[in-house]
Amino acid sequence: MPNFSLEDRVFEEAAAAFPTPFHLYDEAGIRERARALNAAFAWCEDFQEYFAVKALPTPAILRILKEEGCGVDCSSETELALADACGFSGRDVMFSANAMPDEEFDHARAMGAYINLDDISHIDILAKHGGIPETVCCRYNPGGDFKIGNAIMGNPGESKYGFTYEQLREGLRRLKALGARRFGLHAFLSSNTVDNGYYPTLAKILFTCGRDLAEETGLTLAFINLSGGVGIPYLPDQDKTDIRQVGEGVRKAYEAIFPKGGVAIKTELGRWMTGPMGWLVTRATHHKDTYRHYIGVDACAVNLMRPAMYGAYHHITVCGKRDWACDHVYDVTGSLCENNDKFAINRALPRIDEGDLLVIHDTGAHGFSMGYNYNGRLRSAEILYTQEGGYRMIRRAETPRDYFATLDIDPAAPALGLTKEDAQ
Repeated sequence: MPNFSLEDRVFEEAAAAFPTPFHLYDEAGIRERARALNAAFAWCEDFQEYFAVKALPTPAILRILKEEGCGVDCSSETELALADACGFSGRDVMFSANAMPDEEFDHARAMGAYINLDDISHIDILAKHGGIPETVCCRYNPGGDFKIGNAIMGNPGESKYGFTYEQLREGLRRLKALGARRFGLHAFLSSNTVDNGYYPTLAKILFTCGRDLAEETGLTLAFINLSGGVGIPYLPDQDKTDIRQVGEGVRKAYEAIFPKGGVAIKTELGRWMTGPMGWLVTRATHHKDTYRHYIGVDACAVNLMRPAMYGAYHHITVCGKRDWACDHVYDVTGSLCENNDKFAINRALPRIDEGDLLVIHDTGAHGFSMGYNYNGRLRSAEILYTQEGGYRMIRRAETPRDYFATLDIDPAAPALGLTKEDAQ
């Protein structure tokens, strides 16, 4: 079920203090999830979560997760800089990128981050940009379909990520010749699954593969990175992932293959960590009746791209009307000049009046971070609902000055009210 842990009062109080639209995050909820994950893997002496920065690249959130013992997984030089500014360094940073500019390896190595190589060709690039560390990670792609039982959970063979097994064997031998002594193994084979068997099944594959590669290459297997893919229930009738059961399943696979232990476990969760702890708060601004009934809101795909991009479902509630009958059918739309700018299509909802406050659920991961500026629409503020019960703006809304800032080189910039000082 979508997360109903916050009362309507919280959203109404936030909307009274800050103009809509905005994303609101629950600090206490984020901390609880970090602690639940750590508890689920407490059996592993060297476990650490590396939060996927791409899911929610907001300093206040990253600092909260740092306080809870998490590291960060970065996929670009900008994310590395953000992590550095938030106090992450060394082995608290995992750099997992693909087809990136060569010089980004230099930045990651200077930070002392773990390097997670995506392709065998990256070995030579890393050797020239930062050098080969004693411990290096490689990303595995087993190809074909990824199944749990008879259910196909993903299609690794169609994915752009990772080494084949043969490339791993060759690549690790080359890394050893260049000075590596230990290696980690990583794979991402399924996205947003709430099947409790996903991580244990993936773990068995990686544990077996890592053990065999260590024997074949003479390198020491230092850690297994189970990556992300553990999902959340966006749909009302979906079960949620039981993270305790997931951790127990991984433990059983671990003890069967590594009875003496000695191999660290790392995860790279984003969606599971923060997804249910974020909401997009928006206000109904228009009501249109043509061939369908439309409710226009002051948010749009700029603020939450997933429905337009993937056709993804996000639950919607109307503040003050949670107990009302859902006896009206609406398309809930934004203002972009694109027909896919819809948060809901033919959705049964309570009667919505102009001015009503709508809450779009489960936007705490890949929500704000996927925003863009089509039609010159501006990205919203982010608000933290603190564990003390207060409200704090942790990112202000964009202004036209932000939108035009990169045009300071253009002669027309003064006409837009910009100066070089504004751009800086």
